[in-house]
Amino acid sequence: MTETHFTPGPDTTLAFREALGCFGTGVTVVTTMTPQGPMAITVNSFASVSLDPALVLWCPAKTSTRYTEFMAAEHYVIHVMAEDQHSVAKGFAMDGTDFSVADWTPSGTGTPLLSGCLARFECAQSAVHDAGDHSIIVGQVHAAMHRPGRGLIFKRGQYGDFAPRG
Repeated sequence: MTETHFTPGPDTTLAFREALGCFGTGVTVVTTMTPQGPMAITVNSFASVSLDPALVLWCPAKTSTRYTEFMAAEHYVIHVMAEDQHSVAKGFAMDGTDFSVADWTPSGTGTPLLSGCLARFECAQSAVHDAGDHSIIVGQVHAAMHRPGRGLIFKRGQYGDFAPRG
């Protein structure tokens, strides 16, 4: 087994990205409503922050063409993708305005609610923090749902699912 040792920096960006890719994450799609219409972005930088109050976070890249719209969003919804929603996650990774890849309905705030997801968190933006080439957006959860099922996972540049060991 060959190990790669390095100090993170401008010359080792690829190695750092490969090391981070060893950690499997769930796949989420974040949606909001903009003056131009519905917008979505596929992200794996989602985490719980607090149970009381109910807070979650996600981290958009500053280089994203959708960054400005999501930073300005007062309301957004984070959807945890089910294992059979690979095409939805991949579709929104490629194009955040093509909602033909998913069935959706508007929430009370007009934000798109995607159907078929494992869990959903309807949020109001609570705080934003600078974090290098990303921002950390903290949202207060005003409504949530979940259902049984297996989630879509992203690891080492590939989508997959999780099967528990007996």
